[in-house]
Formats: sequence, structure tokens, C-alpha cells
Amino acid sequence: MELPQGAEEVAGLEELSKAVRSQIGHGADLIKVYADYRYGPNGENQPTFSQIELQSAVDVATSSGRKVVAHAGTAEGMKRAINAGISTIEHGDGGTEEVFKLMKEKNVALCPTLAAGDAIQQYRGWKKGVDPEPQSITNKKKSFQLALQAGVTICMGGDVGVFSHGDNAREMELMVEYGMKPIDVLKSSTSINADVFGYGEKIGRIKKDLFADLIAVESDPSKDIRQIRKVKLVMKNGIVYRKE
Repeated sequence: MELPQGAEEVAGLEELSKAVRSQIGHGADLIKVYADYRYGPNGENQPTFSQIELQSAVDVATSSGRKVVAHAGTAEGMKRAINAGISTIEHGDGGTEEVFKLMKEKNVALCPTLAAGDAIQQYRGWKKGVDPEPQSITNKKKSFQLALQAGVTICMGGDVGVFSHGDNAREMELMVEYGMKPIDVLKSSTSINADVFGYGEKIGRIKKDLFADLIAVESDPSKDIRQIRKVKLVMKNGIVYRKE
């Protein structure tokens, strides 16, 4: 990586590297950065770091065996993060065909957090299924479908906390509603998530020597994703914690 020559810029990189090392020292398994945020002159989303700054964070984390992931909603913020070596993009609302092709080329996964946007609009008064669809929802569907068409690896993670913990299945249902096949959503939720975050040799599959973390549901969720809510058995590392 070619560092800038200005002393002020170098100092900024040092501070960012120090922050990453501090998080690692406090036990972080991965590093998350905001590649853009609502801090423009009128509160609009703007990139927060240069590509060189993001690369410095990636270099430090990678040397410790950790990955860096990025909150990013603008096309420019996404591009900087992707080119810097970020492992995943969270949200990606402003992704374009060009950006998603770049993600596919660089093997960067997308965590679309569909349920977060859906929840926020309902908090603001949108009556889903009754009122016209908000523009942000329409745009989100379009960007998600562009990602699917580009063949981008899709993670499952709905930004739970924006909506109630324990209702994580809401994201899976929306992934199907927005264009994914149920079987692909199930893979995203298990083996793909495990692989993307570097845990594929420990969890995410039914395989010898992996943790025996399993659930059983009432009917086939590969045909109807809503069945994922009807949990009948929970096993953690071979121990049954719930059985109906």
C-alpha cells in the first residue's frame, strides 16, 4: 500500500490503525467500520474514509487474522470499501449494477438488512399491504435484485435491534419476498454465513467434527420459509435444549 506523504494524513492513518488494534486487544473477532454516514451538509450520506484509510484498517486487521466489514449505503462508500479489501458490505442500499459487479469480482459479500428498512418504514406509519409502497422499499428491492443478478454472495443478517430480537426470521421471509429462493436463504443463514466470516470449519453444516448446532422445524422451510419460525427442536453442541 502506498501511503500519502502529508504528515497530517499519516497521523490520521496511525490513529485509525491504533483504533483497530485497540478493538482487537479488547477481544473483537472482526472489525466493523462506517464507510459512509449521514454527515453531509444537509444530513445526507457521504463517504467517511478515503480508500487508503480503509486499506490501512484492513491491513492491520488482516495481519491479526481478522476480517473487516463495512456499513455502506452509498455507491461511492461501497466502492471504496470493496477496493480496500473489505469482506462484507452491510446494507448496500445505493448499490448499482457496476458496484455489484465489482463486489462479485472481488468476492465481497452483501448483508442486505432488508428487515431494518421494512421496520423503519412501518415505525414511520407505513401500513404494509394497505398503503402504497414507500420509495425506499422499492429502491431496496431493486438494489437487492441487482445484487442477485450479479451473483453477489448474500449473507443473512437483518440488523436485528432495529426490530425485536428473536424475530430474526423476518429477514429470511423478506429475502424470499424480494426474490431469493427459500433454499438459497437457508444456505445464506448457515453455510454461507459461516464461510464468509471464516468459521466454515466449525459451524454452518451437518458434518463430522463440526459443532452439532441444529434446529428442527415443523415442516419444510425450503418450500415455505415461514416454517423456520415453527421450531420443534434446538440442539447446541450436541446437547438438546428444547424438544417438542
